Amino acid sequence: MASRFSRFRFAAAAAVSFSAGVLFASGMDWTKISWAQGGTTSRSASPRGPMAPEGSSFADIAERVTPGVVAVNTTRTARPRPQVRGRTPQGMEDFLEQFGPQQPRQQRGEGSGFIVTQDGYIVTNNHVVADADQVSITLSDGRTFKAKVIGTDSTTDVAVVKIDAKGLPTLAIGNDETTRIGDWVLAVGNPLGLDFTVTAGIISAKGRGSEIQLPNAGNFTISDFIQTDAAINPGNSGGPLINLRGEVIGLNSAIASQTGFYSGYGFAIPITLVKAVTDDLIKEGRVRIPVIGVSVGRIDPEDAGINGLARVAGVKVAGFNPADGGPAKAAGIEVGDIIISVDGKPVDRVSSLQRVVRLRRVGDLVPVEVMRFGTKKSFKVKLVEADAISRVAALPEAAAKTVPAAGKLGITVEAVPADVAERLKLDGRGVRISGVAEDGPARDKLAAGSDIVLEVLYPTPRRAVKTVADLQGVLSGLKDGDYVSLLVRNIDPRVGG
Repeated sequence: MASRFSRFRFAAAAAVSFSAGVLFASGMDWTKISWAQGGTTSRSASPRGPMAPEGSSFADIAERVTPGVVAVNTTRTARPRPQVRGRTPQGMEDFLEQFGPQQPRQQRGEGSGFIVTQDGYIVTNNHVVADADQVSITLSDGRTFKAKVIGTDSTTDVAVVKIDAKGLPTLAIGNDETTRIGDWVLAVGNPLGLDFTVTAGIISAKGRGSEIQLPNAGNFTISDFIQTDAAINPGNSGGPLINLRGEVIGLNSAIASQTGFYSGYGFAIPITLVKAVTDDLIKEGRVRIPVIGVSVGRIDPEDAGINGLARVAGVKVAGFNPADGGPAKAAGIEVGDIIISVDGKPVDRVSSLQRVVRLRRVGDLVPVEVMRFGTKKSFKVKLVEADAISRVAALPEAAAKTVPAAGKLGITVEAVPADVAERLKLDGRGVRISGVAEDGPARDKLAAGSDIVLEVLYPTPRRAVKTVADLQGVLSGLKDGDYVSLLVRNIDPRVGG
């Protein structure tokens, strides 16, 4: 059973909520995302290498960085489905798969990586080495080594492998946060089996998130990609994205394509995030994911209007994880708050919130600023480990929806049937939406028959809605141009209930 928080300014745009405890996996049907994988010294120190001087040509940069790039080759044992001639009787597929003749076969895969320490630690993608039986590394000088997988993290698609070698060339690590859209970049890797290929392009966008879904990542996926038009093809996964100083600013991971091959856009994981994950994997063999324990969603113009924001920027708190508590709720944050900064850094979208939180450590106390219906409030939130609150993000208990008051919402309401109220344990709260005018401001915000209004959050003070008269009393005092914010629970199973 899902609940939604509804804010309306009475002419509404639909709010999209992501249940994800600050880190989330999203699967919008934007375009097919293909993963750029071919075929099927001090460990904690920041790796550095010689930087290219300002004004270097692409050729100079490529010559400097190519020795630090590697080819990653993997083998996996696959158990094929049995081949049955003719039609298989319905219900017999599983039986034949279990007892039919099996011919295990080897699947080979290839990707890229780059060296981060002189004693053999190499960064690549999780999806390149996940479930591999054997991993081998080929250096630019032709030498090949067996590699050990040190650790992987599906939430960021980062993996670290190790080879037994000394004195290896490493790449300089840059700062993706200082890059700008339009900056030139180079992508280096092994696309389509073509070893140590260099392509050039620009940074097309930063902070790409909800359009992309990492493979097998679960609910705590971090989606904060650098988008580039440098050609990235299968086999490029795990290779570096390089700036004009010869520094790594991203880990190439995915391409946006209908064919599985380059068609204009590729995506790289920001190096600041890669560095944090790599340090964890080398030191501990696993990643401790810090979270503030909220489910979050995008804000819409109504949210911005009710909070007096100059632009539609921020992240709306849709619920808590776990639903009955968590660090954010304990600190005083409420459903419907708009998070505008964390740790002194502005938060304008979900991906920027993910980035700021992920770069801190479990146990850190971070300042969080929110807007609560036009009033700025500050809190201190102690970050906890995602595993401590379960990697399955809780559905929001209720969602806040803001609607403009033109025409008083255009809704009709009724008492909640007794059996429904008992099943939902409403404790005397709630009225059900019975009708929504097609031309009304709540048209895209409220659902007739399945939405139950629990509380009025704004105009303040916050108050429970127990009867139809309670809600009518609030709406009767609204004028055109006013906003109302409602706490709403949805009981439609297709929405989550």
